[in-house]
Amino acid sequence: MRTRRGNSYPMVGAQTTNSRKRMKLSSARCNFFNMLPDDIVLSILVELGSTAGCPADFVAALTTCKRFNGLGLHSLVLSKASAETFAVKAESWSACAHRFLQRCSDAGNVEASYTLGMIQFYCFQNRRNGAALMAKAAIRSHAPALYSLAIIQFNGSGGSKNVKDLIGGVTLCARAAFLGHIDSLRELGHCLKDGYGVGKNIAEGQRFLIEANARELAAICSKHSSAIMSGDWLNLHLFLRGGNPAVTCSQLISDFGFSLSPPRSHPSNRFLAGWFGNRIPDPAMRVCSYAGCGRPETRIHEFRRCSVCGVVNYCSRGCQARDWTIGHNKNCNPTVRLVNINAGGR
Repeated sequence: MRTRRGNSYPMVGAQTTNSRKRMKLSSARCNFFNMLPDDIVLSILVELGSTAGCPADFVAALTTCKRFNGLGLHSLVLSKASAETFAVKAESWSACAHRFLQRCSDAGNVEASYTLGMIQFYCFQNRRNGAALMAKAAIRSHAPALYSLAIIQFNGSGGSKNVKDLIGGVTLCARAAFLGHIDSLRELGHCLKDGYGVGKNIAEGQRFLIEANARELAAICSKHSSAIMSGDWLNLHLFLRGGNPAVTCSQLISDFGFSLSPPRSHPSNRFLAGWFGNRIPDPAMRVCSYAGCGRPETRIHEFRRCSVCGVVNYCSRGCQARDWTIGHNKNCNPTVRLVNINAGGR
């Protein structure tokens, strides 16, 4: 029924029915999530943190709601966060980032321990604390931490030249090589071939170098099956099988004409590269020439120069091999070293 103004009288019971429907709908929307047990929400956050591709993925989840913010900082979630969750940029470093990494490390996250250890050791010259954090990750069989500690032992980083521990470096490399770390396999192979910190064994060293190349090729093919379309596959097969003595003297897959893209560096190395891009503590100190490393010298002439051109310098054999593969093989010129020697340079 309508009034003079055209308004309709409400039907009896209609308003009550509509309000009840709205209340049921709103309560259903609110309660379905709240009814989930904490264990299920934690499992979701653990999966999210372990597969995060950048810090923003994890932070966005924490800012979704109050419950996510509370459970997202649970020790179980923090202990399973991926390495990319800690990929903070050097220009964004703050006390909050340090506290978050420390909290994740205390929760048992090996990636957080390693990342914070690298930052403390190289960026803030806190050698003792940085080495302790890397050792905390190495104890739990974290291959990059084992390899980084091996580099420190080989170079005597943080101390004088006389504090090098070659046997300790070889031991750490062997442990990381057992875990399948490619750079450690290559480093150990060169140590065996040169008798550096271990008894000289050329055949065994060559075997480790072949295994490093095989693992490197397998990793690239598994990610990009069409990335390698050129090269002498027969020679490569013989090289990996060790069936051609003329080929086994080679040490890198790039020597066969294969174009290999550099692997994505660890977030800690990307942080070091950004940190020391514009701030070198001492102009006399050098940074590893491999762009994916970022490690600086802790004393003058700590790193070894390229024996051919004498222009670039590396913290390890692994970085030298990677830099050679991605472009130094085209730029390495022995005449540059001769010019520097004639000019009185090193």
